[in-house]
Amino acid sequence: MTDVISPENRMRSQTAGPAAAPALPEIKRPGFLRSFSYELFIGLRYLKSKRKSAFISLITVISIVGITVGVMALIIVLAVMSGFEEDLKSKILGTNSHVVVVTLDKQGMVNYPQIVRQIQEEEYVVAATPFILSQVMLTTRDNVAGVVLRGVLPTEEGNVTDITKNMVEGNILDLETRATGPDGSETRGIVIGRELAGMLGVFLNDPVNVVSPLGRITPLGMVPKMTQFRVVGIFDAGLYEYDTGLAYISLQEAQRFFDMGDRVTGIEVKLDDIYAANRARQGIQERLGHGYWAKDWMQMNRNLLSALKLEKIVMFIILSLIILVAALNIISTLTMVVMEKGKEIAILKSMGARRQSIMRIFMVEGMVIGLVGTLLGCALGLLVALNLETIVAFLENLFHFKVIDSSVYYIDKLPSRVEPLDVILVTAISCLISLLSTLYPSYKASKLAPVEALRYE
Repeated sequence: MTDVISPENRMRSQTAGPAAAPALPEIKRPGFLRSFSYELFIGLRYLKSKRKSAFISLITVISIVGITVGVMALIIVLAVMSGFEEDLKSKILGTNSHVVVVTLDKQGMVNYPQIVRQIQEEEYVVAATPFILSQVMLTTRDNVAGVVLRGVLPTEEGNVTDITKNMVEGNILDLETRATGPDGSETRGIVIGRELAGMLGVFLNDPVNVVSPLGRITPLGMVPKMTQFRVVGIFDAGLYEYDTGLAYISLQEAQRFFDMGDRVTGIEVKLDDIYAANRARQGIQERLGHGYWAKDWMQMNRNLLSALKLEKIVMFIILSLIILVAALNIISTLTMVVMEKGKEIAILKSMGARRQSIMRIFMVEGMVIGLVGTLLGCALGLLVALNLETIVAFLENLFHFKVIDSSVYYIDKLPSRVEPLDVILVTAISCLISLLSTLYPSYKASKLAPVEALRYE
């Protein structure tokens, strides 16, 4: 007997359609996944390679070591370059003042006491003192040398330069004293550099003749002016040019020797901030007005400072190539990981993972490699740079050799000065290169078709 289906039941079955599939139970994520996205979780898991993929793990370690070495080398070299620059600046400013004010009058500056008072009223100015500058020849019995003779006030010169600190024999204050020779004549004092003393073959208290090419006019023609001085001090500025080409006498003796009367060449100025020299120079120039010319230490040493800056930039570019080469290892590592994880990528995409998610998974892996290498490189680089003098001394004692020969390089140690801006720049460059190196492998992984990856599985 067949069952009779009423029209109402038939209509109800046709409109109801097929039975709805039972809803899947909601999968609860662990606490870690609730805090972080799954791309980060999977990317970190891919860093832990399996036993069959030990080769990929080795390349990952090599990539980290490469970035570490590159960042460490870059930080150390930049610290040494900054140390050399700082050491050179201190030696230059140890002999020269921060700002020099001269007059456009060829005869010299007349009312210099009033000008000194005006300059001392300017912001940043600590001290100011007059000076005389001219070229002469120093002669002894067997030797001769051309030098720049500087007339200074011995009691005030130490306020604008480090000449008193650079004295190795005698005292610059002895320029004011006079000694009586065997013939009853008075001998003035002069201070010369250590290298110049060696070239002339003189020692402390030895006589030196100062010869000016601008002498007196006589019926027989121009006769050079010559006066005998006595070496009362020897200084060591640490720069060959200054130690061989600079000498000091008192301001009064310079005025008498060059027949300048009560005139001077210019005013030396010391500032409380050497990097405010440009602002101070402009302020002094505006205060004194027309007829005077102010120059700061950066202008007077522009060529040398520009060469040091260019050398530092070139070293930064060259050593950045080490990080770039290490970044190529990140590309090769991620490429092999993509080839190995093809089936897992296909499964993720089949489960609904988007291309952006796949890219982020491998970008996370590459960035972790770059970040770990960068942090290790920064830590080791700072450790070496901040203790470079101790490390160099240990190596010299261990292997019995001198890294820096003071008789050749005029420095007795390898200088190092860590600039925070340099460390930040190196870290940013390393992270940027690491990020860029992850783009191509991650993009190839996101383009992988699930059907192609699972065809032979």
